[in-house]
Amino acid sequence: MNNLSCEVLVLGGGPGGYVAAIRAGQLGLDTILVEKQTVGGTCLNVGCIPSKAMIHVADTFNDAVLASRGKVPGVTSQAPVLDLLNAVEWKDGLVKRLTGGVSTLLKKAGVTVIEGQARMRDGKTCSVAGERESYQIRAKYVVLAPGSVPVELPGLPFGGAVISSTEALALEQLPENLAVVGGGYIGLELGISFAKMGSKVTVVEASDRILPQYDQELSSTVSRSLKKLGIDVMLEHSAVDYDQNAGGLNITSPDGATSLLTADSVLVTVGRKPQLSGWGLSELSLAMDNGFIRIDAQCRTSMTDVFAIGDVTGEPMLAHRAMAQGSIVAELAAGKNRTFDPAAIPAVCFTDPEIVSVGLSPDEASAAGYEITVGKFPLAVNGRAMTLGADGGFVRIVARKDNELVLGIQAAGKDVSEFAAAFTLALEMGARLQDIAATIHAHPTQSEGIQEAAMLALGQGLHI
Repeated sequence: MNNLSCEVLVLGGGPGGYVAAIRAGQLGLDTILVEKQTVGGTCLNVGCIPSKAMIHVADTFNDAVLASRGKVPGVTSQAPVLDLLNAVEWKDGLVKRLTGGVSTLLKKAGVTVIEGQARMRDGKTCSVAGERESYQIRAKYVVLAPGSVPVELPGLPFGGAVISSTEALALEQLPENLAVVGGGYIGLELGISFAKMGSKVTVVEASDRILPQYDQELSSTVSRSLKKLGIDVMLEHSAVDYDQNAGGLNITSPDGATSLLTADSVLVTVGRKPQLSGWGLSELSLAMDNGFIRIDAQCRTSMTDVFAIGDVTGEPMLAHRAMAQGSIVAELAAGKNRTFDPAAIPAVCFTDPEIVSVGLSPDEASAAGYEITVGKFPLAVNGRAMTLGADGGFVRIVARKDNELVLGIQAAGKDVSEFAAAFTLALEMGARLQDIAATIHAHPTQSEGIQEAAMLALGQGLHI
């Protein structure tokens, strides 16, 4: 066994973990990062990045199909052929480039990366079982960043025809009939992609609407799109199990009746849960909070000099939240005074149309006791949106009525995910409606919709 010591030990090489390690190394701290698989975590290897790559493939193929049917202005083409294997190879190539880039950044920052299964022995000691060697590491500071895993349903364990998002992104053959269990953002992003590539997709959702984490007005824009794409949505239906012999998913309706939904693949996307097993949680005396590791405003756990970041610390389970936390804990270990206190954390859904939400929705703001004013600008009358072929969507701003302080900004539409930074910056800087309305926005861009929404909230709308 190799005995090592360091100032900072990071368990998990996902977005939060590798950022914590890189920043700690930049600050001159002797840092070790332990990762049992490939650096980059779920997000980079089997989540955010590969899913967006396949979304791009699906959009490109769908545009070509529409062009072959004479539905793209000025463009006609032959019927396209989907090469799924080539698409997956291209996606894998992107992932390899990015994970390689992360490895290079870690090396440049002087971080020692150890591949293997880590297990905490106490708040300062960790053992690592590698493929060839084993290690025991003593650290002054420990950063726990083990991430999360997909939630399995009791009657639908992963395997065979029942797949998680990980397997969905590596399929070598397009499912003829795909059942998506769960109408959240992961299921709909992938479900829409498969529908555009040619699968018959049916979404089975237990609640009374899709995308329950977003407000009704945002999710309704996606509901309309699902109908246009031929995706069936079965609300208030529950998935029971998969019948291999019948080749279908058994589901129950609101009245309790059971029926069979034909499906050669079942994609289960009912959420993710913190990864709390396998790395020695039982050896530590950590305070927990509803199944997550409890942390304070500095990401400190109940144990001295033990930090936790990312998905194991609660919602929202987002890579950019984990990355921000990772940077903060590294600076705390270096003696700087930092706290994790964002004004807002952006949430983006890469469906068709895309939706982005930052801060409070109108209902949330009212429930919080604010008297509000709301400005909503339809992108259907925005010149740039028209040139992109977008036929719907909107930008909406929620502000306090008394002092015009912006409480939240949301949008739905083509490529509006890129609005997330502007929305978040506005809230972080404490913008008021006049600040946004008086800012010159480039023409022609969809971002003019942000300015127009602010002007509408002020009663000064120009282009509607």
